[in-house]
Amino acid sequence: MYPAEYPHSPILMELKSKTLAPKLLEGLTNVTEKECKKVLGKPQALFVVKFISKFIDENPLCCCSDEIAKVKSLLGPDDVLKLSQKSSTVTITVSKEGYNLSCKVTIPDNYPQDRVDVEASNCNFPRVFRVWFVENSKELARRCVEAPLKPKPNQPPFIAKPSLEAAVVFLVNSVQRYPLEPCQICRQRLFPPDPTNVIHNEKAAAHVERVYCGHAYHHDCLILYLKSPPFTKEGKKCPGCGNRIYHEKWKVTPELAEARWASEQAKARELGDVVDFVRDLNLEEHKEHLVN
Repeated sequence: MYPAEYPHSPILMELKSKTLAPKLLEGLTNVTEKECKKVLGKPQALFVVKFISKFIDENPLCCCSDEIAKVKSLLGPDDVLKLSQKSSTVTITVSKEGYNLSCKVTIPDNYPQDRVDVEASNCNFPRVFRVWFVENSKELARRCVEAPLKPKPNQPPFIAKPSLEAAVVFLVNSVQRYPLEPCQICRQRLFPPDPTNVIHNEKAAAHVERVYCGHAYHHDCLILYLKSPPFTKEGKKCPGCGNRIYHEKWKVTPELAEARWASEQAKARELGDVVDFVRDLNLEEHKEHLVN
């Protein structure tokens, strides 16, 4: 809006945006108005457009300022968040009980219509957890901008939303969760207190396995639980949440699992009978030797 004394009075403005936060717009308006007072007596409309355009070009992360503020509120005293306007990236390091994850999150030019990209730069969790942290955060970001292929009945039309907060909050919550979480079977801590002793051998008894619901188990605890009765048509349930357990290392039906268990029990009984027979035979031979 042009005041009566324009251009000797600053131009009046109101900034609106579908992507920039109201608080950021308010601050940008105040700064722009102050800059306009420096060019009183000259045309200001083009100056305002150029000033705001330059601000957005030099501060590409302004499009996610609200999300960054929310992420900061979740961080602990040892966590670090660094912003790079030049590369349009957010680097975050989350630590808990000596375990840590560092990730670089790249904000695309067409944000928030396009999703953020996540890349791990450092992590002392086992490989399976590192991969899951990154890939699941990417998947959460994708769901923010891409409509489901098979929407549920009566589901409202899909509306894309910013993806930075969803991806990073998942990373922060996961790193803060697992170092102290117990195995759902033995109830002992999943990971050793000293991260240098963490088990990376995926076949080791104490290697940590995460199932579909998000709960985790020691390798041998999980396998023993899955191989032990009862076996129901609904499959084995997670003791932590009651959901069915899905795991890539266990893809047999309840019927096959029960058949395998029954076969193992039969073999054990048969072996026991053989051991008893041999023991009895040795006793008989010993008695005959004594008689003779």
